[in-house]
Amino acid sequence: SSRVQGKLKNVQQIQSSHSSFAAILADDKIVTWGKYYGILENVNVQQIQSTQHAFAAILADGTVLTWGPHEYGGNSKEVGDQLINVKQIQATHRAFAALIADGTVVTWGDSQYGGSSKRVQGQLRRVRQIQSSHSAFAAILADETVVAWGNLASGGDNSQVKDQLQNVQYLQATSRAFAAILRDGRVITWGDSCCGGDSTGVKQQLRNVQQVQANSFAFAAILGDGTVVTWGHKNYGGDSTKVQDQLRNVQQIQATRGAFAAMRTDGTVVAWGSRDCGGRSPLTQIV
Repeated sequence: SSRVQGKLKNVQQIQSSHSSFAAILADDKIVTWGKYYGILENVNVQQIQSTQHAFAAILADGTVLTWGPHEYGGNSKEVGDQLINVKQIQATHRAFAALIADGTVVTWGDSQYGGSSKRVQGQLRRVRQIQSSHSAFAAILADETVVAWGNLASGGDNSQVKDQLQNVQYLQATSRAFAAILRDGRVITWGDSCCGGDSTGVKQQLRNVQQVQANSFAFAAILGDGTVVTWGHKNYGGDSTKVQDQLRNVQQIQATRGAFAAMRTDGTVVAWGSRDCGGRSPLTQIV
């Protein structure tokens, strides 16, 4: 970052894509470095989101500024007149979805990654929250139902479980699947079964779910009694059998790309999943 080091003063926020960083400065500037270098001035930024190689920033007036390769959502000119009063932006690897104050959604970028929402546009009304996988989006509506679009194999098609998606409170996503947590503590999943889209094997255990965490390949749910239920790719945290007796009194779970770490009420940590991603428990590593 030697090219921009002298310019990185009074940094308020940093966001990253796969190949670049973007820093918001206090003097209404954005400095980008890495694969793509640039300085944007006189921009009062409230929030930045990124795809694999592009950025989108919500400005103070509710409009959106984008930069980076067009094929990754770096050019929003085609929908620029719709990007007014934007409240939230979510991103897949190659597309963006903006939630407007009136509850509608505007999308742009690669259509195969959710950049086109034409198939469901009529349903995207009174949207409350948007979540994203690698190449699909899912939105919770005000009536607590869910609309999905984008790559069908990555969660863009929820038709098989749509009638079950009632009273949805929040969504989580792996790289290719979604999990919806319902008001009654149950969980409904869809998408690629290898990445957690099929939870039938643990369906009876998924009761009174308090929190769900996701990495790229698996999900982990904390139940009301402090125990944990996992599903998805067994090599990346979807199988917690080896540490199941330790997963008691769990308060919080965090995730890397392919592993989980659970913090218990006594302050200890239990980890599982890929060792290369931190899946070996620090209880036995750190002396």
